[in-house]
Amino acid sequence: MGVSFVSAADAVTVPFQGRRGGDPPPERRADEADTADPAGGAQPPCRPRLTELRLSAFARHRRAALPLGALTLLAGPSGCGKTSALRAYEALARLGGGTGVGEVFPDPVAHVPERARPDAQRRRGFRIGCTADGPEGPVRLDVAVQAEPELRIVGERLSADGLVLLETALRDPSRPFVQAAWHTAGQSPVTRAPLPDDRLGTALLPLRVAGRTDGQRRVLAAAEQMVVALRSVFACDPRPERMRTPVPVGSGRLLAGCDNLADVLWRTRAECGQRHGRLVAAARTGCAGEVADVVAEVLGDGTVRGVLDRGDGVRTELGRLGDGELRYLALSLVLLTGPGVLEVDPAGEVPAAMQTLTVLADGLDRGLDPAQLRELTGLAARMGERGHIRLLGAVSDASGVAGVDGVTVVHLEP
Repeated sequence: MGVSFVSAADAVTVPFQGRRGGDPPPERRADEADTADPAGGAQPPCRPRLTELRLSAFARHRRAALPLGALTLLAGPSGCGKTSALRAYEALARLGGGTGVGEVFPDPVAHVPERARPDAQRRRGFRIGCTADGPEGPVRLDVAVQAEPELRIVGERLSADGLVLLETALRDPSRPFVQAAWHTAGQSPVTRAPLPDDRLGTALLPLRVAGRTDGQRRVLAAAEQMVVALRSVFACDPRPERMRTPVPVGSGRLLAGCDNLADVLWRTRAECGQRHGRLVAAARTGCAGEVADVVAEVLGDGTVRGVLDRGDGVRTELGRLGDGELRYLALSLVLLTGPGVLEVDPAGEVPAAMQTLTVLADGLDRGLDPAQLRELTGLAARMGERGHIRLLGAVSDASGVAGVDGVTVVHLEP
């Protein structure tokens, strides 16, 4: 397939409040099986996944629609909005998991477009959204957040095939809820009820919709697809300065900064020989010198450190590696593991075979040389072929991945 190049359009800012009428119209984890090459294997299940991120009015973005593939790289110079796009994705994921809007946006004014003017009630905000594909087909979610004078979700729309399945709108600013209407298709075409203005209504629907009619079941199925597609996100930014020293033996779940890389190596080497073998192969390509193995050693004080076994009796502590080597090694491990190893919040009520882990990597190319970046993106593309893992990364220059199959490059302009 090669590399797909697209550009993101920019240019609006007022949060929608819903239609005034308010009536909607009548995996398994990354274990041995999932890391195997897909040649000749069974087709992967139709896992819900995001295919588009919309930044209608968010930070520096206006009317931006970013296509998302199994491996998507946001490319552009500093200040073009790569980091804010990743933050919008992570925010939607956390809202989909039921987190309150105040926790998701601790500094909401920072996301309001710079030139956005307040309305007559001094209100300003931002709008984000996404499309999730899966068994129910494409499902769209659009969310309007008021940042000033107080933080709240003031509008939300969940739709599929042109049919609005859920719509919320702020009717009375003095009360802490929005008026919601969702598709019923029974004796009454819609059901109306208040929902809290600090939570995503889509995530609350399973608690409010009985599922007695075909319309209600359709609403529930669309909401579940969206929530499952959004959940299981791992925002990863390896920090080499935190990975050089021995760490206590702990839970074996990798932190976002990969501080406890050695502890996770101790766990994964024993759990899955096939996955570990792939990590060693990646280390041979991206680390200087001979690499026979990547191991973890328990020290006398109970801590554990990671080392590269050079195969000739010499072992190099990870602390001696360069920043680029450490980042490359950590990102390779992330791509070869899954929700059971990474510090993520998977949808525990959904079978793992129907979930997709999405890795968000800001500054994916930071400290990496072109060969390391190419090898890492190639690994991500291979791991994404089975559908269990996706990567959305930000890079300053994507020219080095030309020729890597399965990569979608979205160019952002400052």
